[in-house]
Amino acid sequence: MPPADRPIDPDAFNRFEATSWDQQADAYHRFAATITTRVIEPLLDAAEISDGMRVLDVATGPGYAAAACAERGAVVVGIDVAGEMVSLARRLNPAIEFRRADAEQLPFDTGSFDAAVGNFFILHVGRPEQAAAELGRILVPGGKLALSTWDDPERARLLGVLVDAAAEAGAQPPSHIPAGPAFSRFADDGEFARLLRDAGGLTDVSVETVSFTHHVADGDELWDGLSGGTVRMRALVQAQPGDVLARIRTAFDRLVRPYADDGGLELPVSVKIASGRKPGDTVDQVA
Repeated sequence: MPPADRPIDPDAFNRFEATSWDQQADAYHRFAATITTRVIEPLLDAAEISDGMRVLDVATGPGYAAAACAERGAVVVGIDVAGEMVSLARRLNPAIEFRRADAEQLPFDTGSFDAAVGNFFILHVGRPEQAAAELGRILVPGGKLALSTWDDPERARLLGVLVDAAAEAGAQPPSHIPAGPAFSRFADDGEFARLLRDAGGLTDVSVETVSFTHHVADGDELWDGLSGGTVRMRALVQAQPGDVLARIRTAFDRLVRPYADDGGLELPVSVKIASGRKPGDTVDQVA
């Protein structure tokens, strides 16, 4: 990950994210469909999604969480800053409304939604506090917000093996990759709770950890998935000169070895889910 002392240009980072996800929508879908979807049910439980609610799925990607909300009977709108993600979500879920929109400037009136969810979204905005404030704004009184994020790489080994391999190899981010918020910032329960409480203006804030293991056939499958289906790590790795890239792969192959079993690799995954409620009495659902 980029060094902490690099100045963050939120606008440049947001442009980088939008452009990168436009280019990697299909690769993300191939890699992430069996991983990030496993977090959706506890995420929706934390937001108390139920029949008849009007729900916003922010940074919807291919629309996984939006589809799960619809299966619960909610009326859901999915938004994403990447146009190709919106197009993919519409193809996969033609009955659901998807829009291209900026999470830092949501195009909805105050109090438009009974709940909002964001699955692995908060790491991908240059101004997390502004995004949290916007999500709090669009909720009705009593409405709930739930967000998920990756835990520390030492516990989220599915990603951590590549993070550690890049660090061990001395990979340095090139100047053309904008620095963003610290990747592990919201792995800290207190920091994640503060985001919802202080920036989002929410109460009854809690943070839970969801853990499971994910199976891949071998190191090549994991390397290809991480190289094609991520943004910041992909950009960092692909920008390295050949000798550094070779060192990263050597370290990566060694670091995944302890997770080998008879059928491939079984890697630990750890995720944080933070949720909170907008102050005020719950009003009738707006759907």
